[in-house]
Amino acid sequence: MAIVTSLFFVWGFLTCLNDILIPHLKAVFGLNYAAAALVQFVFFGAYFLMSLPAGKIVGWLGYQQSMVVGLLTAAAGALLFCPAASFASYPVFLGALFVLASGITLLQIAANPFVSSLGKPETASSRLNLTQAFNSLGTTVAPSFGGWLILAGGGAGTVMMDRTARAASVKVPYLIITGVLLFMAWFLSKFQLPKLAAIEGDQKHHGSFIEALCVPNLSLGCIGIFLYVGAEVAIGSYLINFMGEPTVTSLTPKMAAGYVSYYWGGAMLGRFLGSFLLRKVSAAWLLRFNALIAASLCMLAYASCGTIAMWAILLVGLFNSIMFPNIFTLGIRGLGRLTSHGSSLLIMAIVGGAVIPVLMGRVADIIGLHQSFFIPAICYLYIAYYGSYSLGARHA
Repeated sequence: MAIVTSLFFVWGFLTCLNDILIPHLKAVFGLNYAAAALVQFVFFGAYFLMSLPAGKIVGWLGYQQSMVVGLLTAAAGALLFCPAASFASYPVFLGALFVLASGITLLQIAANPFVSSLGKPETASSRLNLTQAFNSLGTTVAPSFGGWLILAGGGAGTVMMDRTARAASVKVPYLIITGVLLFMAWFLSKFQLPKLAAIEGDQKHHGSFIEALCVPNLSLGCIGIFLYVGAEVAIGSYLINFMGEPTVTSLTPKMAAGYVSYYWGGAMLGRFLGSFLLRKVSAAWLLRFNALIAASLCMLAYASCGTIAMWAILLVGLFNSIMFPNIFTLGIRGLGRLTSHGSSLLIMAIVGGAVIPVLMGRVADIIGLHQSFFIPAICYLYIAYYGSYSLGARHA
């Protein structure tokens, strides 16, 4: 459990660095909101394109070796940031992000069902919330790390020299990340994880993805994951720019980066708390409650100004906390031999992180960033519905 939990920290850290990359690359390359959101589109698009191949890799290699391959792939993607910065090329940055995200996809498909199966089914949500709390620890640390090493970078001279110098500020942090990922791959390859016969046998693939999608709690759960990840990532992607709006707090990017940690830190705190609460209340009830509060906070940020708008949207992170692990465990509940297929489909649904930020960016370009925050509110309302549906299905 401890070994696998470290992987949750790593991919949370890497994913949240995108929130720093977006305003950084937006400034370096002079992009609009929709073009800058291609960072998330490519990153989370990898989940959609690579989930099914990654599921087959897990079937061939098993959970432990798949995690090792995932770490090595992510390390290759992090290393590609060096040529991307040297050429000051936005397309090369996007290519590096795709490789990095492909490795994280493999890690997620192996690690999530592995943790869910390390004990009794009725406590799966509690275990996954605990490991996701360390994922949130990574997302909490990443903005300060990125703000210090990336957003503080700059250059002088001609426009082209300035672009190259500012793009180069990503080299050191991503070289550090490459080294950490390679070390973790080596360490994990030497460590003997327990063989879980039930899920290893499931990886031999009985049934089909179509058969899995015919299970209502899974198909509705896939939509829930799509909208949840899309809303969470969209908010995180635009937090720095949102806090820089004259109608909010007019913070500089470097100052705003520190506040992003509150958004992700709230998710970390909520997951530790959720791990305890889920031993007392049902996952579906807590999911519905949190989603309704998150939707209300988004609308408060939409309708208000100044520090009220800023803190309303930062507080959404606390109520995001239990959503992913709860939707995931509710989605694969009762799948049995179809669990590996269900896991792949739920991870594939993370593509919402590619679609919703671009949609929100396009709306922001048309009507303004502050006014675009009604979009995540709609996403959370569906998640509240899924919580109600799951609660009713449980009692049926």
